[in-house]
Amino acid sequence: MRVVSKFGGTSLGNGDRVNRAADSIAAVVEDGHEIAVVASAMGSTTDYLLDSITFDADESDRAEIVSMGERTSVRMLKAALAARGIDAFFLEPGGDDWPIITNARGEVDVDETEQRAKALADRLDGTVPIITGFLAQDHAGNVTTLGRGGSDSTAVMLGNHMNADEVVIVTDVEGVMTGDPHVVEGARNVGQITVDELRNLSFRGAEVIAPSALGYKTENFGVRVVHYQHGDLLSGGTTIEGQFENLIDLRDEPLACITLAGRSVRNQAGVLSQLSSSLAEQEINIDAVASGMDSVTFYVDQTLTERVETLLHDVVIDDERLSSITVEDEIAVVRVTGGELPNQPGVISDIVNPLADAHINIHDIITSATSVAIFVDWDDREETLEIAQAEFSQ
Repeated sequence: MRVVSKFGGTSLGNGDRVNRAADSIAAVVEDGHEIAVVASAMGSTTDYLLDSITFDADESDRAEIVSMGERTSVRMLKAALAARGIDAFFLEPGGDDWPIITNARGEVDVDETEQRAKALADRLDGTVPIITGFLAQDHAGNVTTLGRGGSDSTAVMLGNHMNADEVVIVTDVEGVMTGDPHVVEGARNVGQITVDELRNLSFRGAEVIAPSALGYKTENFGVRVVHYQHGDLLSGGTTIEGQFENLIDLRDEPLACITLAGRSVRNQAGVLSQLSSSLAEQEINIDAVASGMDSVTFYVDQTLTERVETLLHDVVIDDERLSSITVEDEIAVVRVTGGELPNQPGVISDIVNPLADAHINIHDIITSATSVAIFVDWDDREETLEIAQAEFSQ
C-alpha cells in the first residue's frame, strides 16, 4: 500500500507531537507499506512569521521568509525518524528533486509536477521522503506558495500524481463531525462523506480540509482525515469519497415559479417551515427556494402546479402573515457546478453579462457554495445553456 500523509501545524506543535507523528510513520514503514510525508509549519509558526513582516517586502522575500516554518518541520521529522532507524530524507524548494513546480502566473505546472512526482514515487522503496507543504518553486528556482490550505493541496496533489492508494490528513479534529462539538452535544464522527458534500461545508467554514485540495482528488485514491492523537495512519477518522466534477446542466422538464407575498415575511419565524412542511407532507419535491423581504418563491415541477398552488393557498388563508399567492409557468433552470466557482472573482457577472447581451431575462439566480442556478424563460433555455457552456467549459 502506498500512502501520502500530511501532518498539520497542530499535529507538529511541539516535541511530543513530533514524536507521536514519527511513531505513526514508523509503524506504517514497519508494516511494509510505502509512505511519503508532507509537513506543515510547526504550530502557528507561519502566522508568527507573517505577523513579523512589518516592512515592505516583495512577494519573493515573503515566500522565502514564511517557508522557514515548513523547512524546520521537515528537518525535525527527518531527525525523529532517523532516531527510530527509518531511512528518511527531506525535500524543500531549491533542490533538484523538488516536485511541485509553478509557472509564470503562479499556477501549478501540472505536466512538470506530475513528472517529478512520479520520479519521487520511484524512490519510495525503503525510504521516506518528507516534503515541505504549502511551498512550490517556479521554473527559475524561486520559492512560491500554494495559498491558503496549501499543505492540504500539496498532499492530495502528490497523492494523485504518485499513484497513492490513500492520502491521510492528520489534523486536530476527529475527521468530519455531525456538528461543532464545542457547540452541540452528541456530535459524532461521520465515517464517510462525499467530495461534493465536504466542499460545500468547507467553503462555508468547516475547517477539515482546504477546499482547493479536493480539486486534486480522483476516484483512483482515497482521502481520509484523522486526529493526531489517534496514532494509526491506516484506520479511523472520516473517509472522503468520489471526485468533484464541473457540470453545466439543463433541467429536462419545465418548472413552475410559485411566489407567496407577506409583509416582512423573511423576518417572520416559522413561515418558511410551515410552507415547506405542507409540501413535504404530500411528498412534493422542491427544486429550489428563493426569498426576499416580502416574498418566498418555490420552484417545483410544472406538472404539480395546480396541486402545489392549492396546498399553499390554504396556508395563505390560515396565516394572516401571508397575503397572496401567484404562479408563473414555463421556467427553465441551468445549473453551473464547479469547485473553483467561489475562487473566481466576478463569476456572477460572467453569467449575467452575456445573458443580458443576448436579451435573455433572468427570473432568478440562486447560489450555493459551489454552484450557480440560473432561472430563465423556457423558450430561452437552449441559448442560456450554450452561453453558460461557452463561459465555463474552457
